[in-house]
Amino acid sequence: MSQFGTMLVANRGEIALRVIRTCREKGIGTVAIYSRADEGSLHVRHADRACCVGEADARDSYMNVPNIISAALELGADAVHPGYGFLAEDARFSEICSAHGLSFIGPSADALLLAGDKCRMRAVAEGCGVPVLPGTDGITSRPEALRKAGDIGYPLVLKPRCGGGGRGIRYAAHEDAFRGLLEEREVRASLESGRSFLEHCLQRPRHIEVQVLADREGDTRAVGLRDCSVQRSRQKIIEEAPPPRLDRAMEARLTRDAVRVSKASGFSTAGTVEFLVKGNDYYFIELNPRIQVEHTVTEVLTGLDLVWEQIRLAGGSVLGRHSPTGAPGHAIQARIYAERPGTMVGDLRFPGGPGVRVDTHLRRGCLIPYFYDPLLMKVIVQAPTRAGARIRLRRALGETRIGGVETNLPLLKALLASAAFEEGRYHTGLVEELEEGGCPKREAQSPAGGMVKGEVGNRASGGRRSLTAVAARDGIKGAQWA
Repeated sequence: MSQFGTMLVANRGEIALRVIRTCREKGIGTVAIYSRADEGSLHVRHADRACCVGEADARDSYMNVPNIISAALELGADAVHPGYGFLAEDARFSEICSAHGLSFIGPSADALLLAGDKCRMRAVAEGCGVPVLPGTDGITSRPEALRKAGDIGYPLVLKPRCGGGGRGIRYAAHEDAFRGLLEEREVRASLESGRSFLEHCLQRPRHIEVQVLADREGDTRAVGLRDCSVQRSRQKIIEEAPPPRLDRAMEARLTRDAVRVSKASGFSTAGTVEFLVKGNDYYFIELNPRIQVEHTVTEVLTGLDLVWEQIRLAGGSVLGRHSPTGAPGHAIQARIYAERPGTMVGDLRFPGGPGVRVDTHLRRGCLIPYFYDPLLMKVIVQAPTRAGARIRLRRALGETRIGGVETNLPLLKALLASAAFEEGRYHTGLVEELEEGGCPKREAQSPAGGMVKGEVGNRASGGRRSLTAVAARDGIKGAQWA
């Protein structure tokens, strides 16, 4: 069923488990990697083989390229799936995989480099007639920043050219605030190195994204739209498909332009084109050349396994006619996060019933490490109507229990109960509005597993291979990744 025999999954948590499950269904062997903090994690238990690649800190393990490549070669993998985060958008990692005969499950290194540079992608979008917000193609000094800020107009945002997840973004509502921002040492260093650019800040827009699939022959298709506007501190927490109250004309325009940008970038496999929408206007913001956390809502509506689509397209398969382009009904996903990592999971209860899917790596007694993204669980529901999906998700979250861990469940429940969400009339500032109104942010559930201090998992993994920083094969040296 696949040209790949064994897949190393260069990630952890629920996405690693998600990839492993698809591989198992398609007859692909799996290799899990793990840090010492993740020794007993479910993705390790479900893989055919597993290898410790370093200590708890992600830089020493999940981003330790020499050890990851060594594990892949030592355990006979012929492909590497990076999941999302960590090395998923690292062009150099893609090149290194290729140099060692490993297929990288993602686009080419050139496409990764282009997608990772927001200024270059702005130029690509403009070049194919897709609107972008007023902004710059980079700035290198304080005087230039002030001059261009005046041209763009306030409020504005200072963004890093590369990177994602909302990291490094700074806002300025007016000139005095921007002058103060420019005095910060981090900002000055970023300007002097040309690592930042300016963009007009659209007030309270919607965040809409289009799921795209593309093969190496240039065939590119959009397979669904999602609304990802419900965010806290620029982190998405509720996503739904299709976007509510988005007319068909706007859907068609976004779909058309997502395909245009994808083709112009040379992108292939599975990815997402993201837009800000306000009224009848929309603006391209970025292309994410990987699987997204919120891919699930598109999957449950289309019937596609997007991880499998990503794998087979990376292997050179063409899209073909079998790929669905949409389905009736509605899907909503809620992300449950730990508010205070370092605790042990006590009582654990997953929701169930018709139309409910749970993606998680949690198990009773597992530790929530300090070192990684605190995403615990994704609860995804599907129903014939949006109203039915919202009610179903409220019921599912009410059944969910993660004992001993403070979570954002109260916030999610308040969001789903709000009039703005019920009516589908919301924007990226919805969470702030509710929190200003006294909405609960977190809850601690008991019985508690107890706070765990210090680093976890310092003993060797019984029966599992463990690599040191010394590469397992000749020619794989740490200096290559310096």
